[in-house]
Amino acid sequence: MNLISKVAFATIFTAGLVGQTMAAECIAPANPGGGWDFTCRSITKIMSDIDAYDGSIQVTNMAGGGGGLAFTHVVNERNSDDDLIIAASTATATRLAQNAYSGMTSDQVRFLGAIGADPGVIVVAKDSPYQNLNDLLDAVIADPSKHAFAGGSAAGGFDHLKVLMALKRKGFTDIKKVKYIGVDGDADAITQTVGGFTAAMTGDISGVVGFIKSGDVRVLASFTDERIPGFESIPTAKEQGIDVVAVNWRGLYTPKGASEASYEKWTEALRQVGASQEWADAMMANGLAPFNKVGPDFQNYVDGVIAEVREMSVELGVMK
Repeated sequence: MNLISKVAFATIFTAGLVGQTMAAECIAPANPGGGWDFTCRSITKIMSDIDAYDGSIQVTNMAGGGGGLAFTHVVNERNSDDDLIIAASTATATRLAQNAYSGMTSDQVRFLGAIGADPGVIVVAKDSPYQNLNDLLDAVIADPSKHAFAGGSAAGGFDHLKVLMALKRKGFTDIKKVKYIGVDGDADAITQTVGGFTAAMTGDISGVVGFIKSGDVRVLASFTDERIPGFESIPTAKEQGIDVVAVNWRGLYTPKGASEASYEKWTEALRQVGASQEWADAMMANGLAPFNKVGPDFQNYVDGVIAEVREMSVELGVMK
C-alpha cells in the first residue's frame, strides 16, 4: 500500500471527459474543511466547470506536519508527475523559510500562482491615539518597551513577521525589542487590543470584520497592493509609504521535475479560474480578496518572501 493509500481521503470531481481513465490530482496538505482543502476543491471544481482544464481532477487530503508530509511526498515520490498540483499558502512559504519541513527547501518544487488572499491588517482600538500606520510605527520605534502587538500566530509566525517587515521599511532594525504576544486566533488578539493590553493587533481582515462592524476597532492599514473590496475606507500600507504586501495567499505549486508543457498548462488553467466570475463569487463567499500572481511573477514573489522571513527568523532566534 503506498503513502497516499495510507493517509489520504479522496474525492473526485469529474469534468465529463469521455474515455479518460487517469485523473489529475490536487493534494490538499490538511484534513477536509481547512484552507488548503478549500483551495484544492474550489479551484479544481471551477477549472472543470469553466473548461479551463480538459479532464477530471481528484482531490486528495494528505494531512501531516503542517504541510510537510505532502511536500516531502511530492519531492521524493512524485517529482516528475505532470498531472499533480498541490495547495499552498503563506504558511507554506513561512514554514519552508523556517526549515519546518525537515530539510526540504522551496526550490524543490515550482510555485504556480495564487489567485486570492486573506489580506493582512494592523488594527487598533477605537479610542487609540494612533490615527494612521506611521503614527503607530513611529511610536514603537521611539520606545519599543511601551508598545506591544497581539497576533493569532506564535512568536516568529507570519502575524508577528508582517509587523517587523513594516518597521524595517522605516529603517528600524533592532526587531528583538518589539513586543509581541501570540494568542489563539484573531479574536483573542483583538480582545487584547480592545482591552488595552496591547497597542495594536496584527492579523487578517477575515478575523476582524465583526469588530469593524461593531465599531470596537479601527484598521490603520491593509498590507495589500490595492484597497480591499468592500473595505475601501481602509488605506493600504503602501499608500502610507510602507512598501509591504503581506497576505495569506491561496495558491498552488507543482513538482519541480514536471514538464514545462504541464507547467504552462496548469498556469493557464489557474489564470482562467482567477479571471472567472465563479472564482469571484467563491472569494466573496469565503472572505478573500483578489491577489493575482501566476507564473514566474508569483515564483519571484514567493522567493522574496521566503528570503525575508528567513532573515528575520534568524534575527529573532526562531532559527539558526
